[in-house]
Amino acid sequence: MSHDETTRGGARRGINPDGRRPSGLTGSSTRGSGTTRRADDARPRAMKKGAWFDLGAIAVMCGAIIVGFGPVWGTLGYLVPAVGGAVLGVFVAWLCAWRRWPAVTVAALAVVGYLLFGAPLALPRDAILGIVPSLTTLQDLLLGAIQGWKAFVTTVPPLYSFPDLAIVPYLMMLLVALVATTIALRVRHAAWAMLPIMAGFAGVILLGTLETALPIVQGLVIAVAGLLWGGVRAMGARVGTHSISTEQSREATRRLVWYRVRTGAIILGVAAVAAGFAGPALLPDSPRTVLREEITPPFDLHEFSTPLASFRHYAKDEKETEILRITGLPENARVRLATLDEYDGVVYDAAGEGGATGVYTRVGQRIVTAAQGTRATVQVTSLAYRDVWVPEVGDLTGVTWTGSRAADQGAGTYYNSETETAVTLAGVQPGDTYELDTLLTTYPSEEELADATVSEVELPKTDKRSLPANVSGKVAQYTGETTDPAEKLFLIRDALEAGGILSSGLEGQPPSRPGHAAERIDDLLEKDDMIGDEEQFAVAFALLARQTGIPARVVMGFAEDEESDRSAGEDWTVRGEDVKAWIEVPFEEYGWVPIDVDPDEDTKIQPEPQTQELPKPPVLQEPEPPEEPEQNKAGSVEYEEQDEADNEGFDWGMLLTIVLAVAIPLALILLPIVLILAHKARRRARRRTAEELADRFSGGWHEVVDAVTDMGTSVPRSATRREGAGLIATKHEAPGTLMLAHRADATVFSGRQPTQAEVDSFWEEVDTVLGGLRSSVNTRQRIAAALSLRSVRARMAGGRGMTGVWQDLVKRGSKENR
Repeated sequence: MSHDETTRGGARRGINPDGRRPSGLTGSSTRGSGTTRRADDARPRAMKKGAWFDLGAIAVMCGAIIVGFGPVWGTLGYLVPAVGGAVLGVFVAWLCAWRRWPAVTVAALAVVGYLLFGAPLALPRDAILGIVPSLTTLQDLLLGAIQGWKAFVTTVPPLYSFPDLAIVPYLMMLLVALVATTIALRVRHAAWAMLPIMAGFAGVILLGTLETALPIVQGLVIAVAGLLWGGVRAMGARVGTHSISTEQSREATRRLVWYRVRTGAIILGVAAVAAGFAGPALLPDSPRTVLREEITPPFDLHEFSTPLASFRHYAKDEKETEILRITGLPENARVRLATLDEYDGVVYDAAGEGGATGVYTRVGQRIVTAAQGTRATVQVTSLAYRDVWVPEVGDLTGVTWTGSRAADQGAGTYYNSETETAVTLAGVQPGDTYELDTLLTTYPSEEELADATVSEVELPKTDKRSLPANVSGKVAQYTGETTDPAEKLFLIRDALEAGGILSSGLEGQPPSRPGHAAERIDDLLEKDDMIGDEEQFAVAFALLARQTGIPARVVMGFAEDEESDRSAGEDWTVRGEDVKAWIEVPFEEYGWVPIDVDPDEDTKIQPEPQTQELPKPPVLQEPEPPEEPEQNKAGSVEYEEQDEADNEGFDWGMLLTIVLAVAIPLALILLPIVLILAHKARRRARRRTAEELADRFSGGWHEVVDAVTDMGTSVPRSATRREGAGLIATKHEAPGTLMLAHRADATVFSGRQPTQAEVDSFWEEVDTVLGGLRSSVNTRQRIAAALSLRSVRARMAGGRGMTGVWQDLVKRGSKENR
């Protein structure tokens, strides 16, 4: 039998048999004896003076965490959602601690607060009057709680261009402040509140950038505040174990507390200053780990057709068509559509798989880059251009869409800083306008490159079966015994220019088939007179260079004619005839450098003269393969009727996302409720079906004690059943508990084994008493009691701890203490 459940043969000192305390030991002061019982022992900590010290410490540490969002956000706009979320979390935790509401109520109130205050704090744009949440706001808040984290780490900083991402600092600080404050105000060992604080500090680092805010200051503030606060709380917990104290002892305790606070603050302050100066010198200067540098964004570039497939279309069909109007470019400028680094034997495409191929991340009006160059602002207007690839120039530092579709285009703009390639999911259409903030560089001359070193970078490998058959032989023929990579590169270039004839199949030019598949490149290389356009020569050049071990990639874009008289800054109207393809090779001193292969455009093969002879019967020739249309690959921006028909189906993916967004928060609310009710139901069933019939009587009494405990009435664990029954009868006006306690004592300590009929009769009385107890309170109190964990915590406090609770959940048939 446990010490706290036994029945003694007389009234315990300090408690009358009817459960009432003698008047001499009430909460009022007893001046004659010079002692007083602390009147606020029964009050929740949230209503004590020490709570303000707890809230202040939590606020200081949360403030140190919030500062970490500065570099990734780029402006001070993150303060509103982050500080607002922290204040909301602290308030919800304090209110629930004051009212002593259970954990399920805390979670439900936090969800309601998140949705209610999310509009003015995080998403005011779609809110009614900027304050009241609309249906769109609620949907964005629910989806953002799940999807916002991924978007936050896959978007290129600064993030102020994407106000919808404010959900992340808002929700994160709400959770950190809520959990930390709840632990500080409701758990005996308040130092556990440092766990959510440290998790929040680590989280803001992982969600941030390689650029730091004030890492040393942040860490020292959290460390000093946490240690000082934890020390004061630990000392307060030790002093609080004495329930009786004199006025002199309380004054001495206050002086001791302030002395230790001052001493601790001075010692920790000196240590913090020393660590602030010595830390950077002693610790290795290694880059921090952030998620955005480790996670490849979920962006499948292969959904879009390679722009190189449209090269012949621009050069032949759109030769005189005005494609773009560009303002702000220097002389002899190049405009890039896409950088292509992956060849599969059919097309040259953009990989975007990390490493030297880079990754495509969502960007806005400002892009952080380490590139160097001359700053320039370029305005672009689409006249006839229609594709997802964004024409751009240089290393971008920002993209601002200014047309009628600016919102959609800006929300879906992705940029690869490694390959200097931009994509917008909304596509660029005729009439669209945008502005580029960019860095322009001057490339080295061929003489400078001859003395430079080719960098070793890893590009996607091409299966040998997908390569043109003549590549290996031509490399050996062109380079001979040369070993220097740069010299090999220019030997290959010179050989292609010497034996090549530039032709796009226009009138007066030799016949030239389009495309750059392995069969077409093989046909180009195997002939003495290599006839093709820049598309084919650039692809052949890149494949030959890579065969020698030189990393090379193909670039398609537009370039001015060398004879152009346009001056720097003047408008440039780009026509289809300005389309161009070239390769880029990395050099250690200069980075990726463009290299052209320009065969002679003069016709080395004279066209066949026309004669009056009767033509010979036509010989059926293999038809020219059609130009690879963009719609042959998934993701083309052209909208064909078949694509529209396929897209008319119901969007099950969006439905699933909405269902999950609603179901997951609902499950988080309902799961604690189900677990609590299941635990109490199993506890009752185990008590009623204990192995020994006598234990079923003591189990019935425990059921009554736990019920009143959950209603807010604490029955001392050292009290006998009769003393507890007197307390319950007085508090709840339930005299039946006295008879129940007498009957339980008589059976448990009688020494005889009761019958099953006696057990059933006793439990009927238990159910009657429980029904009377529950009917004495209103509906809200009955629900709160059903979901309360007070009875579980009371038994944990009895010495069994979490091990006892776990045994309650998983063991069958364990005996109840008598």
